[in-house]
Amino acid sequence: MSRRVKGTGVALRDFPTFRPLSYLVFAFLYLPLLFVVGYSFNDNRIVTVWKGFTFHWYADVLGNHDIQRALMNSLRVAIVATIVSVVLATGLAIGLLTLWRHGRTFAWTLIGAPLIIPEIVFAIGTLALFVQVKVPLGVNAITLAHIAFCIPFALLPIRARLQGVDASVYEAAADLGANEWVIFRRITLPLLMPGVVAGALLAFIISLDDFIVSYFLAGPGGTTLPVYIFSMIRNSITPGINALSTMLLVVSILIVTISYLLTRKKR
Repeated sequence: MSRRVKGTGVALRDFPTFRPLSYLVFAFLYLPLLFVVGYSFNDNRIVTVWKGFTFHWYADVLGNHDIQRALMNSLRVAIVATIVSVVLATGLAIGLLTLWRHGRTFAWTLIGAPLIIPEIVFAIGTLALFVQVKVPLGVNAITLAHIAFCIPFALLPIRARLQGVDASVYEAAADLGANEWVIFRRITLPLLMPGVVAGALLAFIISLDDFIVSYFLAGPGGTTLPVYIFSMIRNSITPGINALSTMLLVVSILIVTISYLLTRKKR
């Protein structure tokens, strides 16, 4: 007897095309990634013609000073954007609890707008705003933009963690004479820490991987790693690009996995 989805009464596996369509979707999603990883070890400069196995493309990437500079720009932006967005997201998650229900729903919707707004629209709007107020394009402009769209990503796990905290804990602390600062430092923050860490990891990887906003706001000396990869592709596609993309992919998978495990463990 096939397993049914709880509450629906529908056995999805009974549909004749469910299994082949599932395989097709997974193949479409992951086969390109496998090709990128596999051809990063190709000894031939022509990326689609396999010649032999080698690691020298990874050595070339690690020794490239332009890539190192772009990586440092990406790390600088991602670290600052993560710290600021997590602090703001934590304050928003706690502060919005005091709003009445309809106001809180409206605030959540407004804050979460960057999750549904097309990134190209956000990038064009941010560029127009920065040009209008004369904010110089470059690393600082990219950092400001990344802080804005990283807040909802950091807010999601923090909000989920906060909703699972029993309010009686705060009432008990207040009855024992603890003031608001002591309650926040000794109770709220430790309870929220798994969500804060998960939110920080999500914000970091979103910022590190961003291309569209960074491309629009990159000025002189403001090239980030995704923008540099795009510039490499415009010249020619070599296994070096695959090697760099593989390294970025591995870091992204590790960070997202850690974030998922932290969120799941503390539910």
